[in-house]
Amino acid sequence: MSESLPHAHSRRTMLRTLAVTALAAPIALRPLSSAFATPAATTLWHPNPATDGLKAFEGIEADRVGKHPDRKYVVVEGGDHYRFNIWKDDRDSTGGGDRQRTESKGMVQNGTALKMKNGETWTIAYDMYMPSSLHGTDKFTHIFQTKTPSTNGGPWVTIDLSRSGSTEIIQARAYSNSGSPAIAKTDLAPLRDKWINISLTLTPGTKGACTAIIRSGAGSSAPIAAQGHMTGVNIPDQGDYVRPKWGIYRSVQSASSDILDTYLLFKNYTATKN
Repeated sequence: MSESLPHAHSRRTMLRTLAVTALAAPIALRPLSSAFATPAATTLWHPNPATDGLKAFEGIEADRVGKHPDRKYVVVEGGDHYRFNIWKDDRDSTGGGDRQRTESKGMVQNGTALKMKNGETWTIAYDMYMPSSLHGTDKFTHIFQTKTPSTNGGPWVTIDLSRSGSTEIIQARAYSNSGSPAIAKTDLAPLRDKWINISLTLTPGTKGACTAIIRSGAGSSAPIAAQGHMTGVNIPDQGDYVRPKWGIYRSVQSASSDILDTYLLFKNYTATKN
């Protein structure tokens, strides 16, 4: 027994030494910023007009009764942007002849329609060119809408060109909320005849949210002309999904001087899901 004690003591000493050494050594752990980082947003829609053409959309709504088969309503122009044309004598099949429409609907990437659902957060961004022939009106003129396909519900959030006397305004609106309040708005005149940038961050739901940014130049680094954020925005998927629409949808009951042959240009569409 007396001969075994030094061996036992030596073994215990060695174990204590190893334990202290292990505690003193740095432990390889993931940084907190990595462990708890928000997942990166994913860009799901980024159509190329030259190669995707009108397949970038679920469909086109224009001259739905075929009154003007010779007219080209939505076309790829210059290989890098879409042109949406409308004529003052166009009439949509809805509304009893009081409105006109040239719109694209939906977002399609590689043949798959993208669908915005309640509780998700999406950022839709694009560059847009508005000519001087496209006016704000005293009745409705939507150049962007969100709707629910299965119910035809909405429009929920819109971008409108409106008029108050001689002042024309571009504004993002919570259109289905009481009073259709503006989320962001600014004078239209300085934004015409050049490329500008629009960004909308949407969280669908009956109590959803929207952030709208209108920039006075192309791209996400252009100066901000107007911006705003609103919660409690009614953007419900109603058990289906929320679908964006682009183009010109307007009442012809506005002053005839504001209903002209005109067009809109769009490029650099993206849709990112957070």
